[in-house]
Amino acid sequence: MSDHVSTSGPVPRTATEATTVDNNTVPTRKPSRVKRFLPLAVLAAAIATAFSLGLHEHLSIEALREHRAALNGFVADNAVLAGLAFVSLYALATALSLPGGVVLTIAGGFLFGVTTGAVYVVVAATLGATAIFLIARSALGSALRDRAGPFLKRMEAGFQENALSYLLVLRLIPLFPFFIVNLVPAFLGVPLRTYVLGTFFGIIPGTLVFVLAGAGLGSVFDQGGSFSVGSVLTPEIIAGLVGLSLLSLLPVVYKRVKARRAGA
Repeated sequence: MSDHVSTSGPVPRTATEATTVDNNTVPTRKPSRVKRFLPLAVLAAAIATAFSLGLHEHLSIEALREHRAALNGFVADNAVLAGLAFVSLYALATALSLPGGVVLTIAGGFLFGVTTGAVYVVVAATLGATAIFLIARSALGSALRDRAGPFLKRMEAGFQENALSYLLVLRLIPLFPFFIVNLVPAFLGVPLRTYVLGTFFGIIPGTLVFVLAGAGLGSVFDQGGSFSVGSVLTPEIIAGLVGLSLLSLLPVVYKRVKARRAGA
């Protein structure tokens, strides 16, 4: 008989192998609080610095009037660079929630015309809004949802079910502060793709209104007339924007009617 004994089953691991396998199966850790809150801390510091330096005070119609020749000359000689600078400035101002976004939108039409100015504004505003959305969602969104009561959870569920329609309403009606609309979806768990689409398309009508006003600003300056931002939002314009927002709610109404009929 042979002295060799056949064994079945896994070969025992050596201490080194066991250690290697165990190390490879260590569960991934969640991002630390420092990493989570660092972008928010940087953003808060930047906002405080911008306001302390009074940067928002330079975003005015009078500043456009005063520096009109220099700005128009720079755009004429450096079209691409001027466009990049404008988009960067607008996105930064949006991310920092600086007042003066309407003035910058008017400046887009004033400096680049209706079509190009509208494209620059919509792209820049979407970029800036998305940046602050991502920072707020990563730093505060999950924490707030974990501590949310029943009311907020129901609100979150309802908002997520019709997120795109509700976002369009919030973006279309110019009565809601832009920075508030940037933050609320982050706390309600709105997907990034939905947020970007709702922001991009939702701000187009309002952007066109102010860009058109900006395109005619040069003639106002030539005549020595005065111009106020409030004069742009006439009752007719507001009624039109509200009408568009109501149209964006049609999918929500359709879903509810369909659900009631199905339950009947």
